Amino acid sequence: MVRIGILGAGAMGGMHAAAYAGLAGVEVAGVFSRNAERARSVARICKAEAAPTAEALIADEDIDAIDVCLPSAQHPDVVVAALERGKHVFCETPMALSLDAATRMRDAARKAGRLLQVGLLVRSISTYQHVKAIAEVGTHGRLLGLTTWRMGSYLHPGAPDHKAHYGDPTTELMTFDFDFAGWTMGRPTWLSAAGTAEVTALLGYDDGRSATIMASGLMPPGTPFSAGFRALFEKAVFELQQVFLDGPPRVTFTIAEGHAAPRPIALSGDPYLAELHRFINCIEGRADAALLDADRAIEALTLSVAAQSALAARRTVAIG
Repeated sequence: MVRIGILGAGAMGGMHAAAYAGLAGVEVAGVFSRNAERARSVARICKAEAAPTAEALIADEDIDAIDVCLPSAQHPDVVVAALERGKHVFCETPMALSLDAATRMRDAARKAGRLLQVGLLVRSISTYQHVKAIAEVGTHGRLLGLTTWRMGSYLHPGAPDHKAHYGDPTTELMTFDFDFAGWTMGRPTWLSAAGTAEVTALLGYDDGRSATIMASGLMPPGTPFSAGFRALFEKAVFELQQVFLDGPPRVTFTIAEGHAAPRPIALSGDPYLAELHRFINCIEGRADAALLDADRAIEALTLSVAAQSALAARRTVAIG
C-alpha cells in the first residue's frame, strides 16, 4: 500500500484525489489546504481526512509520498521539505518559477534518493501521445512544425483571483507546450518572443523547422479556457481543440491527408489517472521514471525563462 498526502485542494487537488481513489493499492492519508472546507471537500473524494498543516503531512512517517498541487511559487519549499523527510514527490507543472529553484528541487531529490516526478501533462494525454508516436514511426513523413495555444482569462481585469496565485504565461501556460515541442521535435537552437500577458514564442531549429507557442491570460472572463495544437507533417496535419467547461474538456481531434477533408480521430483516457498511476508504479519499481523526471521539467522551464529573456531584451536568444 502506497500512502499519499495531497497538498492543495483547488481544482487540481480534486482531480488528483479522484485519480488516486481509482487506483488499487493507494491510500490518500490526508489533504491539506489553507481553506479548511476545501480540504474537507477534496478529502471526501478519496475517503481521507483533512490535515491541519502541510508540515503535519510531510512529517508523518507513515506517508510514502507527497502530491503538490499548491500555487507554483510555493512548490520549491514544500517539495524540498518533503524530499528531505524521505518522501517521494509528485509536483504539478510548472515545477518552479526559476531555474535556480527547480535545480534546488532536483538536487534535493538526488541527495535524498527519492523520486521527484513532475506533471508534464501533455505526455499523458492520448492526443499528444498520438502525435509523438506518429513522429517516431514516420507514418506521415517528418514532423515539419507545431503550432500550440493555451488561452485563459486569469490576467484579465475582473477574472477570478488567479492573478494573485499564478504567474506569467511563459511559465504557467507555455511550459506545457514548450515540453511538447521538445518531446516531439527536440531542443531548439534559438527562440524569439513578443507580447506581454498574451505571448507568442517562435522556436527555431537548425534544420529549418519551427514551433510556434502561444498563450494568453487576457481572454474575457466568461470565455472558457481552451488549448490545442496543429502538428504539420510532410503528408498530413493533425489538429486538436480542447475547450474546458465543467468536467472533462470538449475535444475535437482531426487528421487531414491529401485532398480529403479532415476526419475525426477518437481517442480517450484520463491523463491525470495515467500520470499518477505511473508515479505509483515508479515508486514500486514497475515503471521508468524518465518520462516525467525533473530534468524534463527543467528543460521545458529553460525555454520559459528564455522566452522571458527574449521579451525583456526584445531580441532572439540562443538556446544553449
